[in-house]
Amino acid sequence: MKLVFLLLTCSLVTLHAEVIEESIESAGVKFRVVRVDPTQVKLAWNDESGTPYRTFDRVQAAFAKQGKTVKFIMNAGIFEPGGIPSGLHIEGGKILRPINLADAPGNFFLKPNGVCTLTGAAPSTAFIGTCAAWEKHSTGKESWGIQAGPMLLIDGQRHPAFRDGSASKLHRNGVGVDDKKRLVFAITEKGGLVNFWDFAGLFLKLGCKNALFLDGDISQMAVNSDKPVESNRFGAMFVVAE
Repeated sequence: MKLVFLLLTCSLVTLHAEVIEESIESAGVKFRVVRVDPTQVKLAWNDESGTPYRTFDRVQAAFAKQGKTVKFIMNAGIFEPGGIPSGLHIEGGKILRPINLADAPGNFFLKPNGVCTLTGAAPSTAFIGTCAAWEKHSTGKESWGIQAGPMLLIDGQRHPAFRDGSASKLHRNGVGVDDKKRLVFAITEKGGLVNFWDFAGLFLKLGCKNALFLDGDISQMAVNSDKPVESNRFGAMFVVAE
């Protein structure tokens, strides 16, 4: 009986563990970093009526109605007017927006751009790669997925368009997959500015071979907040809730 009780206690501790945020410095820039099991992550774009949530507090309220608390939330990528994802969006196992292979100006279209997905078939695994790699990898059983761009790292190499010492430094966020198959979310700390070369270098430092840029100046992340979080207006958002 004591052994059974101990196992149950350990399970409860795991279920109610806080998301761990780290402060990591790389190339002279400080970043907020969260590493999570990808099976804990969900996407939130539209409410039950099909209206985009747009803000963190609306997502928090929606999960609260389900008896869940949002432990982590971050904007999931570039979007069009009205909060419509610019490219592929999969949620609940359904493709709600198709992959976008168009050529156009802007970070999203800086080829190769890429995809971040969770394969729903057991064992569930996260995938980050170029759009071409995803089309070869896809099983059609992804439980969620987003398209963003540019890729930061491709098989351990920086995106070919990046330049060491670039003066284009901004507030940025992104996601990678590390060598323990965890999703690694990173965002520059308040006031921090980073170019793409050094941002990709952060993910190398964190043990990632593939990483994807999400968005720039408007990006935000909230961790273990016990109050509604005011935010900018976004399209889809990554969420960990319990």
